[in-house]
Parts: sequence; structure tokens; C-alpha cells
Amino acid sequence: MFRALLNAFKIKELRNRILFTIGILALYRFGANLTLPGVDATVILKQVEQGIMGMLDLFSGGALGNFSVFSLGIMPYITATIIMQLLQVVIPKLDQLAKEGEVGRRKINQISRYLTVGLALMQSVAMTFYFRNFGAIPNFNWMHVLIIVVTLTAGTAVIMWLGELINLHGIGNGISLIIFASIISRIPGGLISLFRLKGTNWLFIGLFAVLTVGVVVAIILITQGERRIPVQYAKRIVGRKVFGGQSTYIPLKVNQSGVMPIILAVSVLLFPATIAQFINVPWLQSIANWLSPSIAGKINPVYIIIYSVLIIIFAYFYTAISFNPNDTAENLRKYGGYIPGMRPGKSTSDFLSNILNRITLPGAIFLAIIAILPEILIDTLKIPFKFGGTSVIIAVSVALETMKWIESQLMMRDYEGFIK
Repeated sequence: MFRALLNAFKIKELRNRILFTIGILALYRFGANLTLPGVDATVILKQVEQGIMGMLDLFSGGALGNFSVFSLGIMPYITATIIMQLLQVVIPKLDQLAKEGEVGRRKINQISRYLTVGLALMQSVAMTFYFRNFGAIPNFNWMHVLIIVVTLTAGTAVIMWLGELINLHGIGNGISLIIFASIISRIPGGLISLFRLKGTNWLFIGLFAVLTVGVVVAIILITQGERRIPVQYAKRIVGRKVFGGQSTYIPLKVNQSGVMPIILAVSVLLFPATIAQFINVPWLQSIANWLSPSIAGKINPVYIIIYSVLIIIFAYFYTAISFNPNDTAENLRKYGGYIPGMRPGKSTSDFLSNILNRITLPGAIFLAIIAILPEILIDTLKIPFKFGGTSVIIAVSVALETMKWIESQLMMRDYEGFIK
């Protein structure tokens, strides 16, 4: 791997792309630590240590705890993207745009950007008035509120722009790398807290390191795991030329939905708690308490059960959105492809659906285990882990995606990649 990285730096274009990406990420981290004027960040830091604010602070790399220019992070863009994917299922016009290739994808991305700005505007207003209740904004007047709202909304737009710059002139996916940088930036502080909490208990540190390595290896195996469905294309004779006749495969991933089921499950569970923070209704407060990760300092079994079930349900739901067996079967039939032993059309679609349902279950169970593992460790070891399973999955997935991108660039230039 290190030799491959050295080879990448030998190529001027790749070297410039890598350095450009590092520069953009450094600029993002600078903005994440640039606190807005007239705000008491210490008060806000106490409020973002748990609940939905804690997850937002995680994806912003601590920017929310600092109440910086990039406090909203990339979450409005992620939310807008999820909304657009869900709307493609129910709105035929959007589904048609998604099938129009590059032109349709650009239109959907443009709509997503506008939706992101709208969501960022609403979130910045709600966040400003929410933190006002705790005295985080001493000089609360309309001019100060306007400055904060405009700055936070502009910060989200700047993050989108930085992501696009990485896509054009850097390496990998810009938005994914920004999330990756936000998560990785929390590791040094977490390690320092771990050493301070346990002192020099090297046995505990060793067990924690082994557990971390095991989780990372398991995530890599599940992320890379796939079921390859063989596909054969019939030969076609056009004039004197013969087309087709080659064999290929359809890769069906074990974890087709990625980390989205965890994000959706957390959003559903934290929704009552979020509403309860603004509305003082007894029954809503009771629901929020029942859905809390811990009760009286101990792990909440109701939360763990509902959390796990929701992750499995959303894994099937998001897999059904991201992979359509009917469209795949129709495209195979249109281009003369078929699965050996299966008739084109409905039989092929049913076969793909059955395979997908079977391999999605172990992937969904794995996601549930990774998601609840930090909660169990908190309860048993009494350690406030802030680097949870969701963070590890995202970090490992983005690292693998970036490595594949560099690998493809090196292979194009006849260099050995990361894997010989």
C-alpha cells in the first residue's frame, strides 16, 4: 500500500490532486473551528454531548460544539439527497429524470442543492432559537439572529462547493471525504480521553485495540462482500460483424444500503425527543424517555430492541430503493442478456429479488450489531465512547472508496495498485 502511495506521488497529476484534496480538507477544518461572534460556545458544548445534537456534532467534526461557521456540517445535504431518493419512488417525473443519464442526474443534483439551502435555512433558525433557551446567545436581537442564520446557511453552501471542488480537481468523492475528515478529526481527542480515563491500564488498551481492529476487519468483509450473479449475452450479427457473446456478472452486495439504515433509524428514534425539547407535553416526554438509549444510567433494553428492528426494516427498505430488480431484468432483456437457467423478464426479476432478500438479512443484522455495540460498551465498561459503530462504518467505507479510486488511476498508468 505504501509503495502504491509513493507511486501516486511520482505522477504529477495524481500528486496535485492529492495535495489539492488535503488543502481543501484543511480549509474545511479551519472553518469548523471558527466560532461565530457573540456566542458562548461552552454552553453549546454541554448541549451537544448527547441525543440528536451529538450525532450532528459527530458529522460536523465538532463544528456544532464550537458553533462555528460550518456548524450545520453536511447533514442538510445528506437529508436533501435522501429526500430526493425517496421522492423518485413516488413522483414519476423525478424517476424519469433519474433514468435520463448525465443530464437527468445534473438536474436532480441541482434540485438537491436548492433543497439543501432551504433545509439549512430552517435548521439554522431552529438551532439559533433552541440554543437561546440555554443562554448561549447573550446579545439576542434580530440583527444578531440574522447574521447567525445567514452565516450558518452560507457555511453549508460553502461545504457543498468544497465537495464539488474535490470531485473536479481532487481524489474520490468530495462529500464523502468531508464526512471522513469530520469523523477522523475526533479520534485524537477520543484517544486522549481514553488514556486519561483508564490511566496506564495497558491490558484494557490492548483489548480495546483488538476489538477495534476486529470491528474494522468485519466492516471491510461485509462492505466488500457480494453475490455475483452470472450473466450471458447472446451473439448478434450485424452485417459481417458479431457483437455480444461475452459473460459478465451482476454484483449484489451484502450491505447494499450502506450506513443509511442506521441514520434513518436514529432519526426516527430521536424525533420524539427532539420535539419534546420544544413542546412540554407529558405523554410526549414519556415516549422520549422510553426511547432514550439509557435510563437511570443503565442501558435501555426497549431502545436496543426497537433500534435493532428499525435498522433491519430500513435496510430492506433502502435496498429496495437503491436496486430495482424489475429495471435490471428489463435492461438485460433489452440488450440480449440473460441469467443462465432463468427466463428473461419476470422470472429473472423474481430470482434477483429472492437473492437480494436472502443476502440483505445478514448485512442488516451486522449493521444492528455494529450500531448497538457502543451502547453495550458504555453500559458494561462505563466509558463514554463517542466514536460509535456508525462512524467506523462511514470512515472505512470512504477509505475503501478512495483507495479504489487511486487504484484505478494507478492501473491506468501501468503501476501496481494497493492489491497485487
